[in-house]
Order: sequence, then C-alpha cells, then structure tokens
Amino acid sequence: MSPTREDQHWMYCNMVTSRRFEEAIAKIYFEGKSPAFNMANGPIPGEMHLSDGQEPVAVGVCAHLTPEDVVTATHRPHHQAIAKGVDLDKMAAEIFGKATGLSGGRGGHMHIFDADVNFACSGIIAQGMGPAVGAALSRKMQGKSGVAVAFVGEGAVNQGGWHEAMNLAAVWNLPFVCVIEDNAWGISVSKETSSAVANNADRAAAYGIPGKRIEGNDPYAIHEAAGEAIARARAGNGPSLIEVETYRLAGHFMGDAEGYRPEGEKDALFEKDPIPKMRARMIGDGMASEEELDRIEAEAAARVDAAIKFARESDDAAPEDALTRVFAA
Repeated sequence: MSPTREDQHWMYCNMVTSRRFEEAIAKIYFEGKSPAFNMANGPIPGEMHLSDGQEPVAVGVCAHLTPEDVVTATHRPHHQAIAKGVDLDKMAAEIFGKATGLSGGRGGHMHIFDADVNFACSGIIAQGMGPAVGAALSRKMQGKSGVAVAFVGEGAVNQGGWHEAMNLAAVWNLPFVCVIEDNAWGISVSKETSSAVANNADRAAAYGIPGKRIEGNDPYAIHEAAGEAIARARAGNGPSLIEVETYRLAGHFMGDAEGYRPEGEKDALFEKDPIPKMRARMIGDGMASEEELDRIEAEAAARVDAAIKFARESDDAAPEDALTRVFAA
C-alpha cells in the first residue's frame, strides 16, 4: 500500500529535519578542530557518524511504529532517532555533552537513549540485535502489544550475534523485524569483499522467515515492505528481514578522507539524493505543492536551529557526575 498524503508529508518532514540536523552538526563539529584535525577538540569531541542519504530507511519503517514499539539502532543513528520521535533538543544536548542531554551528556551521539519513545542505539556492531529480540520476547511473554525493530548495517550481518539473535527470533516466533541498511561500505571495506552473498535478504531463508531486498533507496518501496513486515509481526506471525540499498553521502566518520571510494562514486550518489527526488515525486503526484514543501523545510530548519541553540546554551555536564547513573537501579 502506498503511503497516504499525510504519511508522505510526515516522511518528507522527518527526512528534511534529519538532513538539516546533520548539516548543522557537521558544521559545528569542525569548530576548534583546525588547522590540525583533532577529534578531541571543539564543542563536539569524539567521532561523529552522519546518516546523510540514508533517511528513507528510517522514515519508511518508523511511519508504521508507535512510541510503545521498540527500536534499536547503530552508531549512525540520528535519522532513525528523529523518525522514532526522540526529543530533538535533548538529543542535540546529549551530542554536545550537556547536562540537559538525554543521558546527561554521558552517552554522546553513539549512545542515544530515550525511554519515552523506546529508542536506543550503540556503537558496537550488531549490538542492538539482542536487546531488540529481548524486547520482542518480553512483549510476547507478557501478552503486551508492540513490535521491536533492529536497524543494522550490512557489515553487522557477518557478526555471530546477528545470527544468534535472528535464530532465536525465528525459533520463538517473535514480533521482530530486522532492517539492514546496505550502504555498500563497512567503514572502508566494501560489501562485495566482505560478504559471501550479494543480497543479505536471502539469509532469511536460513531461519524460515520472509526476506525482502529494496533497491534504489526508495522511501515508498521501503514504506510498503516495512508495513507488511510490521503488520505480520503485530498479528503474531513472527519476524521478517528487510534489506535496503541505501547511500552514505558522507564518510564513515567526520574527517574520513574516503580514499577507498572509487573515483566518481560519490558524485554519482549525490545525483541520487533521496530528498530532492521525493520532493519532485510528491509535487508530480499532486501530493504536495511547492509552497507546502517549502513550509515544511522552513519549519524543519527552525526546529533544528532551536535544538542547536538549546544545546549550546545548556550547562556542561558536571565532571563530578561522571560516575553517577552509570547503571540503572
């Protein structure tokens, strides 16, 4: 089923919000890191992984989710967090290491956690699989509604933990969906040199569950496939596997020289930027006017500006609090 007009406006809004947020973070990230790049300097220290180009995966899936549903994400989580409804002000503050952040500035951008919308992520490859399957199991055992979705990269599928979690999800017939974001690169290692199969969706057959691959980073096709998989999970019919061909328009991390990319690859990917493509399709299909989309873009920019302002003006996390709340009570 194609997304409704309302769905498309929501999807476009969240894609644009994610992109504007990433652009703002990228600009601020380099403050204090020149002329010699040192990731420890500036208002946002440490590594930074941007999700520019991968926005369709997040909105196509999360359009079908509620705050009660669980999402685990990767070290490249901003698009998924925004689509799941994570508080943007608090997420920005967390990235800046501020006391007003989601975890009081302790987690940073690779450990976004928002219990209000059941969202979490981790910098460890495939780490979100176990918690997501566990969340699905808890709901089944307690007779509660809700599904769990784990977003992973194509490189995570080669981890033992991924296979163990997929096997248990299938054995226990859990309300679980695994979404693989195939951006073709695991850091600097290409998928073709690290994976024995071309399509990871084919691995679903090993667990006796449905598997589907979506080509072309298409938010409409992702929305349709995710809708089917999530409805199947809600109906008690077990897990599904979805792999999406998507595009990483940035490097693996900020400061990545990207010397491993073939010449011309990145230019070709920018020509496939999903945001202008979706804008053109919505206008062409009569689902939105240029004025409506201009307004959505302006509102998204204003929302991001407000979140960045909140983060910059918030108090730094106090050093003496570093060891508090490390473990939940």
